[in-house]
Amino acid sequence: MKLNGVGNFFALDIGTDALRMVELAKARNGWSLKHFAYVPVSRAVLQDSSEAGKRKLGETIVNAASQAEIKTKNVALGMPSNKTFTTVVEIPTQDKKSMEKIIRYHMDQYIPMPIDDAKVDYVILGPSPNNPELTEVLLSSTAISYAEERMELVETAGLNLIAQEPDPIAMSRALTPPGVEDARLMIDYGEDSTDLSIVYKGAPRLVRMLPGGLTNLVRTVAGSLNVKESQARQFILKYGLAQDKLDGQVFRALDMTLDNFAQELTKSVNFFQTKYPNVKVGGIILSGFAGTIPFLPEYIETRTKVQTMQGNPWQMVVVTPQQQQALSQVAAEFSVVIGLAERTNNGK
Repeated sequence: MKLNGVGNFFALDIGTDALRMVELAKARNGWSLKHFAYVPVSRAVLQDSSEAGKRKLGETIVNAASQAEIKTKNVALGMPSNKTFTTVVEIPTQDKKSMEKIIRYHMDQYIPMPIDDAKVDYVILGPSPNNPELTEVLLSSTAISYAEERMELVETAGLNLIAQEPDPIAMSRALTPPGVEDARLMIDYGEDSTDLSIVYKGAPRLVRMLPGGLTNLVRTVAGSLNVKESQARQFILKYGLAQDKLDGQVFRALDMTLDNFAQELTKSVNFFQTKYPNVKVGGIILSGFAGTIPFLPEYIETRTKVQTMQGNPWQMVVVTPQQQQALSQVAAEFSVVIGLAERTNNGK
């Protein structure tokens, strides 16, 4: 899943309802945005596994890249959480070669699928904060069949796949505030599910996927207010949890669902702190649709008792006023693809 010294590349996030592309250039204190694309795509096309469906999706990718004036054929691709498994394991601290042998020898104990069917990658993070005799290793796996299917899709479109990376890891790279000493909980709230990652010292230490996303909220509001789902979506994204809008009906409709969501965040924080008792989770950072729903940060902070804010995946990227205007409605949805584009040749 590393870049192996390849130069220019662009990042591609194939979401549940859209394609997102980003190509960055190195700047003095971060990056500058060279090219980008946001293309809504129907779920029917994205979920069509037939040869005709794959061909249509490939053509959509090629057309989007062309319209965005992306010239490079090298691409780094995001991998959705429901197709990957990511965990942090601890092994005895030794020299690097010995630790790599241990990891490879014991890989089958760490992943939830037969090792012969899995593509596995890992990064040695460093000493365990609890036991200096142990070293933490970030381990990610996916089914070989799925990885090959994605590679075939990209190569059929005439592109060169240079890296695949789980979405939560990419998202964490884009959202982590520079220079923080404590841990941060990152959230990417999607259409159907939510990626969660707790980052400490620049690396994810806990990765989870939570069921439920904006679609679930839309259906809840539509049913409660007896309105069409399209209207319910507008209410959520425009008014959010404002209790002085629509007589607070949206807030009341979503209160139980979002309270359960906040409880899951609290469970994740508590689980993290049982492993890292001396590390404070200093904040919750929201992105995706959670970064655009009004008053959701305040709601989450009240329920979790952890400072919560809307994240900015563009925090290290210089964007022109024209680019900013074009991205204004969808900027919060770019955390995964920006994180992919911010990869360097060592994969970090």
